[in-house]
Amino acid sequence: MDLKATTYEVADRVGLITLDRPEHLNAWTGRMHLEYLWLLERADADPDVRVIVVTGAGRGFCAGADTAALEGHAARGGYDDGLPDRPPRPGFGVDERFDADFAYHFGLATPTIAAVNGPAAGVGLVLACFCDLRFAAAGAKLTTAHGKLNLPAEYGLSWLLPRLIGVGRAMDLLLTSRVVLAEEALELGLVNRVEPAERLLAVTLGFARDLASSVSRRSLTETRRQVWIDQHRDVRSSVEDAGRLLGEMMTDDDYARGVRALVEKRPPEFP
Repeated sequence: MDLKATTYEVADRVGLITLDRPEHLNAWTGRMHLEYLWLLERADADPDVRVIVVTGAGRGFCAGADTAALEGHAARGGYDDGLPDRPPRPGFGVDERFDADFAYHFGLATPTIAAVNGPAAGVGLVLACFCDLRFAAAGAKLTTAHGKLNLPAEYGLSWLLPRLIGVGRAMDLLLTSRVVLAEEALELGLVNRVEPAERLLAVTLGFARDLASSVSRRSLTETRRQVWIDQHRDVRSSVEDAGRLLGEMMTDDDYARGVRALVEKRPPEFP
């Protein structure tokens, strides 16, 4: 695919997807959505990629839907996602409850980390929240935004946000659409850490590289899927599934490698 709104690179087992419309604070468009789906599918299928990092070019992460696109929706009297009839479908087919916009992240085999380098509003915040971890630049602004546009909470954020930060805190952000700085977002539990803007990407990539090298690929895949699937089921099912996976994964070569490293008191090496 000819990339016009994103860039992509792979290094040290980390795939880096960059939203690349910096002159518009990486505002979301149908083209960007299509490219993001394609890149996510490509990265998730790549055996050399153990972790995916998503960030924005310039001084913004994603400032929400593109203004021109919003005006177009208003003129047409409805929403048009701009996607072709058969877009890429990363993460689909693992669990039917994940087969929807942005929920497809839960079906990926690869952990995702959002490096929120600047404003994340509306669909930009949705994208960050559907990643497994969120690192943010100091002073970055985050907002649900929808309330100021006479819209509902978008893309399942009313389901996800309470699970990330609790119902009361989620209600605050969803009802008011107020702007939250990264420092408050850290206190709320919405982001995992805050770093100076000039260090954010380096710190995030360093964390991703460490994760990719110190934990086996299957453990990363199964653990994140357990977490997201468990949001939809009872504890007995979770315990039973964990027991099944334990039996399977102890037959993997990577289990033997991990045990050997533990006995020899050294970091594990997973090829």
